[in-house]
Amino acid sequence: MIAWIGIGANLGDARANVVDAIERLARLPGATLLQASSLYRTAPIDSSGDDYVNAVAALDTDLDAHALLQALLAIEQAHGRERPYRNAPRTLDLDLLLYGDDVIDDAPTLIVPHPRMHERAFVLAPLAEVARNLVIPGRGAVSALLAHVNDQAIVRLDAV
Repeated sequence: MIAWIGIGANLGDARANVVDAIERLARLPGATLLQASSLYRTAPIDSSGDDYVNAVAALDTDLDAHALLQALLAIEQAHGRERPYRNAPRTLDLDLLLYGDDVIDDAPTLIVPHPRMHERAFVLAPLAEVARNLVIPGRGAVSALLAHVNDQAIVRLDAV
């Protein structure tokens, strides 16, 4: 199964945290890192704090969606992720964006596709870089959706 992971951080050394998360995803048992986007800088949305560093990564995985989510949460915890309130600044945030073409609604634990990914430049721009024709079930192609978020400032930093 191909899973797409959204990666973001805006506390501590955000760039290093995102790069380390990609390296940890590459070592994840039951998964193979297929590709990762460049890093991007974005302003917080519905949040506060410093700008975010964001990226996306594709994994080929034998893990089911819930097991993959638990592995992502463990990587966040290794980076000291705290959740004092909704959309709090974070040392690392890993979101399961897509799990193949599956549509999963096990709210509040897991919703795939990620419910707001089609509204976020920090997800769509990195996805467009590495998988422009990727289709988000129920929403459409990344390339088409990207035009709807061009009012959100995003700057490509560099390749991982």
